[in-house]
Amino acid sequence: MTPEQKALLKATWQQVAPMADTAAQLFYERLFEIDATARPLFKTTNLPEQRRKLVQALTLVVQGLDHLEVIVPTIAELGRHHARIGVTDGHYDTVGAALLWMLEQRLGSGWTPEAKAAWSGAYALLAGVMRGAAGEPASAPIHSA
Repeated sequence: MTPEQKALLKATWQQVAPMADTAAQLFYERLFEIDATARPLFKTTNLPEQRRKLVQALTLVVQGLDHLEVIVPTIAELGRHHARIGVTDGHYDTVGAALLWMLEQRLGSGWTPEAKAAWSGAYALLAGVMRGAAGEPASAPIHSA
C-alpha cells in the first residue's frame, strides 16, 4: 500500500467511525442480503456484540496500517477462527462486497475511485492473510468472529 492509500483509508475511516454501529448494521444487512449462506454462521451470535467486534477489527486494521507486521498475527488467528466456525473461501468475496458497499453508502461523495481502490486493496491484503491462515493450526483461543 502506498502512503497515499494509507492516508485515504485513515481519513475515510475517520468519517465512518462516528456512525460505526449504523455502518456495521448496514454491513451485516447487506451481507445477509447478498449471501444467504452467511446468515447461519451467525445464528447463535449476539449481533450488536458482533457489530462492535467488526468495528474494533476495522479500527485495528486502520490504526495498524503503518505497522502491518504487528497486526498480521492477529488477522491470521482470526482467519483460523473463521475456518473453525465454517467460513468458506467464498464468504471472503461477499464480505468484501458488503464492506465496500457499506463504505460507499456511509461516505457518499467521499467514496471516490481512489477510496474504493484503497479499501479494495486493504481488504484483499487482509483477506489473503486470513485465507492463507485458515488451514493452519490455531496458536491461541480467540474470542471474535
